[in-house]
Amino acid sequence: MSSLPDWLIALISIVIPGFGSPDVSAYNGYVEADYVYVAPSAVGRIVQMGVDEGEMVEAGDVLFMIDASHQKAALRAATAQVAVAQANLDNLSTGSRTAEIDVIRATLDQARADQRLAQSTLDRSEQLLASGSVSKARVDADQTMVLSANARVAQLEAQLQVAELPARDAQRIAAEASHEAALAQLDDARSALADREVIAPVGGLIDRVFYEEGEVVGAAAPVMSILPPDALKALFFVPEAHRASVQPGEVFDVTCNGCPANLTARVTRLATTPQYTPPIIYSREERARLVFRAEAVLENADGVLPGQPLTLSPRQ
Repeated sequence: MSSLPDWLIALISIVIPGFGSPDVSAYNGYVEADYVYVAPSAVGRIVQMGVDEGEMVEAGDVLFMIDASHQKAALRAATAQVAVAQANLDNLSTGSRTAEIDVIRATLDQARADQRLAQSTLDRSEQLLASGSVSKARVDADQTMVLSANARVAQLEAQLQVAELPARDAQRIAAEASHEAALAQLDDARSALADREVIAPVGGLIDRVFYEEGEVVGAAAPVMSILPPDALKALFFVPEAHRASVQPGEVFDVTCNGCPANLTARVTRLATTPQYTPPIIYSREERARLVFRAEAVLENADGVLPGQPLTLSPRQ
């Protein structure tokens, strides 16, 4: 084993992973964190920043808000469109309004009165024609008036019948489809407005804030990063000679400067693809320099910071 102190070996291993003798029972590595990056779903100007770097947040807390003037206007428009579509659907489902039907009925009553008058006039003209008091042309004119009055009554009766009935199936289907489309636009407007208030997807520490209030941020551009609890992991490198002895799920004791005494790491991943550090020609004589990248979740890692050098020792 190298006579260099552990802290120096760990430091060198950051630059040259796998540094040291391939026969050592301890592995050198460093701490890495799985950050959660929070970004808006659409471009906009940040109008309110709700958190600062170093602050702890819970899932669901409001992190920042994007200007929502356009989305509020779109929501009002969508709400009005739903009201219009609903009114059209109600009108087609129940027929014409009562006032409209009353007008048609009154007009029909007048037409029937005109019809009776025209028929009475024709009857009188026919009687006078028999006595020679009126001409045949006068009777023909009165007959035309009766026919016109009859047609007018028939027209208004049909119009009243249509007004009292709901719309045809095709019209109702079209109105229902328009109503559903308006509701979908309303849901979309509400969702777009809600997206302007960005909330924390997970709880944890606000590690970095990349924008300030008043700045315009693009869609999917990270505004801040969150370090969740239990998001720290150890990255270390296993020599080729030890590759078969390290298995996922294996627990290592971890030491580092300022780390808690009970710090451990559980292996979660061991690369199947080897690497050389420094690069060398692949040969049987140099295979001892072959290393495999491994990852292990850190447990009891209070006070441990990303980037910190580590030494991992298999438990006896």
